[in-house]
Amino acid sequence: MNTYLVTQANFSAGRSSETVVRKAIEGGVDVVQLREKQTSARERYRLARVLRNLTAEVGIPFVVNDRVDIAVAADADGVHLGDDDLPVSAARAQLGENALVGRSVSTVAEARRAVEAGADYLGVGAVFSTSSKDVSEEESNIGVETVAAIADAVDVPFVAIGGITAENASDVVEAGADGVAVISEITGASDPATATRRLASAVEAGRQAR
Repeated sequence: MNTYLVTQANFSAGRSSETVVRKAIEGGVDVVQLREKQTSARERYRLARVLRNLTAEVGIPFVVNDRVDIAVAADADGVHLGDDDLPVSAARAQLGENALVGRSVSTVAEARRAVEAGADYLGVGAVFSTSSKDVSEEESNIGVETVAAIADAVDVPFVAIGGITAENASDVVEAGADGVAVISEITGASDPATATRRLASAVEAGRQAR
C-alpha cells in the first residue's frame, strides 16, 4: 500500500479512468479504488468490471468507494467506506471475511473506532487542503501531526489522502503513513505513469527518513 490511486474521470484531463489506470499500473501503482461519484450505478458497475480485470491481470487490489453492492457485483477485493456509508460490520457481512474493508478517518478517535469495528486499513485525511473532494472543515487540512498521532494509536496500515503531491508525500510517510492515496496528482498528470513513479519514490524517501 504505497501508491493508491482513487479514480475520478472529471479530474483526468479529458481521459477515461480506464486510460489513467492503465498508465498508473505501468508506473507501478499498487492499489486502485473506483470513485466516480458523478456517474450512475450502472456506469460505475461497468467501469468496475473493466478495472477489476485490469488490476487482476497485474495482481493488485481493487476496491470500490462507498458502494458495497457494486463491489460485490464486480467481484472487487473490497470496499472503502466513509461516514455516510454502511458500517464496517455490515459491509463485512456482505463481502465476507477475506474482503478488504477500508474506512476514512480524520482523528485519532475515529481511527480507533474504525479499527475496533474491524477495518483492515484506513484512509487518513484530508491531510492538506484539497479541491478533489468535498470535506467538512473538521476533516480538512488535519496536518502531518495528526498523521503521526494516528500512527501511534492504531496498528492497521493506512494511507494519507487529501492534497498529497510528490513534493509532500515523503513528509506524511515519515510521520507514519504506510503510503499515499491520490486523485488528481495521478489523474491530472500529463503522464500518469511518471507521476506514479515520482510518488513511489517520495514514499520510499519518507520511509527511509523515519
